[in-house]
Amino acid sequence: MKVKCLQTQGRGYFEEVDYEIGPWAQDSIYVRAVMTGVCRSDIDMMMGEFGPLPLHMQGHEGIGQVMTVGANCNDVQVGDYVATRGEPAYADQYTVRKDEYVKIPEAHPRYILEPVACGINLINQAKTYFQDRQGRNENNRVLILGSGFLAWVAYHTLRLNGYIFHVDVLGHSNKELWNDRLLPSTIENYDIVIDLSGNYELGTQINLNNNAVIIDGVGKAVSKQEAQQQLWKAVTTIKPSPRNPEFIDCMRMAKYWIENGYLEVDHFWTRSYNRTTEWQQAFADGANRPSGYSRGYIKWD
Repeated sequence: MKVKCLQTQGRGYFEEVDYEIGPWAQDSIYVRAVMTGVCRSDIDMMMGEFGPLPLHMQGHEGIGQVMTVGANCNDVQVGDYVATRGEPAYADQYTVRKDEYVKIPEAHPRYILEPVACGINLINQAKTYFQDRQGRNENNRVLILGSGFLAWVAYHTLRLNGYIFHVDVLGHSNKELWNDRLLPSTIENYDIVIDLSGNYELGTQINLNNNAVIIDGVGKAVSKQEAQQQLWKAVTTIKPSPRNPEFIDCMRMAKYWIENGYLEVDHFWTRSYNRTTEWQQAFADGANRPSGYSRGYIKWD
């Protein structure tokens, strides 16, 4: 069966193409697209900064409505809404494998769970290091580089998981949300750095304590001088990924926190784009980020 899908080949734009939905599997559900977030990685791929990914992997911040349920999927029924991690969420319809979706109460952008789960995964994939430092010394200092969506989720994941650290945030956006937690510069040595910026050398511009941990959320290239400093201080680097098999648990956690009012993300979803008439603008705004833009999503009728 062929449907339409939005695809980029890294030439500066997305285009609408045919997508052949693969063979049906009993451990999958079949959904129609309802909403799909425009991720920064999609924009980077569009601009040729990595990839491009194949067609069947384009679009990953999805909400779909269930149309068919495989025999091995007993947690949803036809008509339910699900947040999906499986691709291609830029297709008008697509299949989602078991354990790559979470049932949600309504089709609302706050339940585009994949990017929220990415923020939670920054902490959870490094939980051994957080737990170890929490047990040894409550005075460990954590630095979050960046003050956007993922930084906000990561900060609150630390709080909601009960970690007690001194947390500094270095960034320039969303000042009204962070208030006095947002620093213009740093002067401390840090035990854990969550890097969502990629604009600082860790170990030279940002001071690290011995045995520090870097959580690299951007795939940062490391200079020779930076690498030498990190080697000297016995630094451990972790690169969290949605391909982590426990990522689905982060999506479930995101749903629980949002549904119960523990985590507020509505203010980050600033623009909706009609799938039929505005999808090109969705990617243009994602690249150019007009005033007041934070995160956008494409909405199907």
